[in-house]
Amino acid sequence: MAKILKIDTSSNKQISIELDIDGKKDELTEDATFLRSEATLPAIEKLIERNNLEIQDIERIEVNKGPGSFTGLRVGIAIANTLGFLLGVPVNGKKVGELEEPVYNE
Repeated sequence: MAKILKIDTSSNKQISIELDIDGKKDELTEDATFLRSEATLPAIEKLIERNNLEIQDIERIEVNKGPGSFTGLRVGIAIANTLGFLLGVPVNGKKVGELEEPVYNE
């Protein structure tokens, strides 16, 4: 059973967290005009609990790497890279320990 965590913090107005469990998607969108760094982890936790999972159940992480807002991308990618390393799962298909990097607006 594939469990994929998807993180999108590229917007200036909201964050979007999605869980894909064997093709069944559950998404949580939160207003995060100013506090993306404070809203993202609680949103991930809420979505995981809502699906009766533990963070250790995540098998893969996908993160929007841009383009998008500078701060938003850094927040999402830092969280994805950290969780990927701690859980031992790939981020955007990269090997565990390989860091994803943002693509900023020009």
